[in-house]
Amino acid sequence: MDSKQKHKVGVNEDSLMVRHLKLEGPVYENHQSIIQEIEKLLGVDAVSVNPSESLLKVAYDATKRELNEIEEIIRKHECDIADDWWTHFKEGYYKFVDQNVKDNASHEPWSCHKRPPGR
Repeated sequence: MDSKQKHKVGVNEDSLMVRHLKLEGPVYENHQSIIQEIEKLLGVDAVSVNPSESLLKVAYDATKRELNEIEEIIRKHECDIADDWWTHFKEGYYKFVDQNVKDNASHEPWSCHKRPPGR
């Protein structure tokens, strides 16, 4: 990404995650509703669905959004994450990385050159 690229309000480029997930169910019929609802979430930078390939692409700030929230919206519109090995593997990896980004964002760095807290 270009460092001069503008992002939506509530999106920090340092914690921006881009995810690709295969969907199943009536994607063609419901993809516009899914996109519209996900776009409204604070921290979502971009979302698109390729209905012919049943592929969701979403970019979001991992300190503000979780993949579970996006999946709930997908399920609300009668679709789901594809039930295949590769998609489940990516989904698990995405959630692991997102949690690390969220944890690291709230972690206060400590240096061995400073006195420990409370001393």
